[in-house]
Formats: sequence, structure tokens, C-alpha cells
Amino acid sequence: MTSVRIAGVGMIPFCKPGKHQPYRVMAAKAIKLALADAGLEAKWIQQAYGAYIYGDSTSAQHAFYDVCQNGIPIINVNNNCSSGSTALFLARQAVLSGQVECALAFGFEEMQPGALGSHWQDRESPFERLDPVLHQFNAPHGPIALRAFGAAGRHYMDKYHVGADIFAKVAEKSRRHAINNPYSMFSTPLTYQQVLDDKVIYDNYLTRLMACPPTCGAAAVIVCSEAFARQHGLSSQVKILAQAMATDTELSWQDPIYAVGKGMSQQAAQQVYEDAGVSPNDIDVIELHDCFTPNEVITYEALGLCPEGGAAQFIADGDNTYGGRYVIGPSGGLMSKGHPIGATGLAQCTELTWHLRGQAGHRQVDNAKLALQHNVGLGGAVVVTLYGV
Repeated sequence: MTSVRIAGVGMIPFCKPGKHQPYRVMAAKAIKLALADAGLEAKWIQQAYGAYIYGDSTSAQHAFYDVCQNGIPIINVNNNCSSGSTALFLARQAVLSGQVECALAFGFEEMQPGALGSHWQDRESPFERLDPVLHQFNAPHGPIALRAFGAAGRHYMDKYHVGADIFAKVAEKSRRHAINNPYSMFSTPLTYQQVLDDKVIYDNYLTRLMACPPTCGAAAVIVCSEAFARQHGLSSQVKILAQAMATDTELSWQDPIYAVGKGMSQQAAQQVYEDAGVSPNDIDVIELHDCFTPNEVITYEALGLCPEGGAAQFIADGDNTYGGRYVIGPSGGLMSKGHPIGATGLAQCTELTWHLRGQAGHRQVDNAKLALQHNVGLGGAVVVTLYGV
């Protein structure tokens, strides 16, 4: 078997902490939406992978039991911000292996207001490996995600002699896309000057509107074999053509840009392109991990969308939006749609599936045939997935 089908997708609108329902309710709603989209009953799911990072063990079971209790294997997945796409990676592997014909990947998160932090202060942090490179490049103190992505952005500006305005222009683009997304947390327009003038939260350049907000929500994806789709009469034209996961190498601890995933992203993307026999130029629509706008800029180059140091020109030419070479983040991305960590990778998959089916409404990318997804977590792991029809 060389390809796995997307049988059904579902997600709920994302919201701010305090305005959400319990994770069990959010996740069950997303799963039921995916089942309805596929036209399947829960009894056909043979394995399930539930992604989240803030919650007790077996939270995935607690959520799935609101949909069905039929004794299937349910695996809880925590791979930091790439947890959702890691769940999809595992579900796809289960189908590819032939062990199952139909598997579910779902993700959810109840987040708290404010910057991300560790709930474990009595043991080593996996982020301690980041400290030497951040110290070497004089990164100010702060919460780990803010510190790591902030240092990467500063290093990018210094290395390529560009200003923070490129990060503000990316934020403006993301919000412009989100206006057409009913699932997005934010829907009011921004100018890049508003982004630049907003409250500075790190290193005298990174403003609040360059960082994604804490978010609550859920999403789900059902994958199946081609034989299962035929047997059940599913209209599952969207395929996972290639997928790769990569983790850190020693280079991650030598350069702030690589510390937030550039090397992992390059490795996974190159494997996907080779496996599918495509080049970046063939891609129509992309959802990438823009948890901070500096990371979107870094990822343009990591995915091979523009040359090294070429992101400023890429942005100036409008090649990251409608009418340009690629439409990047048509959902509004993590910046404007929101980033409920366990759900993010599956929400990206859902968005891209809608575009490939022609179901994305006013944000539809015309004649979309190939879609690329990029989801990264510090510590670290990245999953890159190519979808096609």
C-alpha cells in the first residue's frame, strides 16, 4: 500500500481560555463531526490516537468514551506542539502496516491564559538542551517558547540584515486570511503597523501580535485504506501522498534558528518531496507552524519555498498569499485561527482537506491539487505531510 485516504475530518471553532467547554465535550464533538463527514459509524474505527499535552494520562479514553466504548486500542500522544500531526502519523502507519483498515487521530486542548510553562518543577526539563545556544546568542530571559522563537527571530534579522517589519507583514497576512474562516478565533483585520506598534513582549522587537494566543479547541481526522473506502462507498478522494517525521540533530544546539526546528523541517520536507516525486514548486496550498511569525519566515526557507535569506523578497512579492506562488495559512494559521496544541496538527489537516475537496468557502484556493502541512514541537519533533487528489 502506498497511500492512505482521508475518510473524514471535523473540527470545532477555536476559542480563548475560559470560553471553552470541557476537553471531553470538545473532542467528542470533533470526532462526531469527522464520523458524519465520512458517513461512518464509530464501530468501524479500529484504533484511535488522542493528542494533547495539558491533561492527565488516559484523557484520550475519557474523550472517546463519549462517542463509543467498544474496547479498541486508544493511544495517548504527547509530542509537544506537533502532537496532533504525530497522532496522524501513527494512525497512517497503522493503516499502511495493514494491521487496521480504519483509524482515528484526534486532538484537543484546554489551555490557560498566559505564556506556556512547565507543570513539572521537580525534575529535569527537556528544554535544558536549548539553554547553551540561547545563552551563546545572548537571548534575554523569558518563558521557554518566547525565548527560543524570539532568539531565532533576532538571529534571523541579524544574519540577513532585515527588520521586524517582515514579521509584522506575515501577521497582517495571517489575519487577512482568518477573516474568511468561521473556525478562527480572531476575525478582525490588522495592519502591519498595528502589529509593530503593539506591546513588545520580548527582546525589543517581538510584539504580542507576532505571537499566537493560548487557545482551546479540538479536531479529528479519520484515515482508511483504499480498499476500506471502496468497500464502504466513501468519497475519499484526498490521499496522504507522503509523510515524514524528524527530530533534532546536534545542529539544533548550535544555532537558534535550528533550535526551533529548521533542520528538522528541512529533513522531513526533503524526505516528503523525494517520496512523492514532487518539488516545492508543485505545491498549491500550505498550512505551516506559525506559532510566532518569525517561525513562519524561517519555515519558508526550511520547506524550500524561497532561497536562504530570501524571505523578505518572498513576502514583498506576495508569494505567500492569494495571487502569489503559494497560499500559506489560508485558515489564518496558528496566529489568528488559534493554537490548541493537541488539536493544531489535525486542524491543519482538516483545513487542507477542505481545500482539496473544494469545500473551503470564501478562502478556497482555486484548483488546489497538492497541499503541504508542517507542524513542529520544541524538544523536538516535526511532521511534514503532503496531501493530494
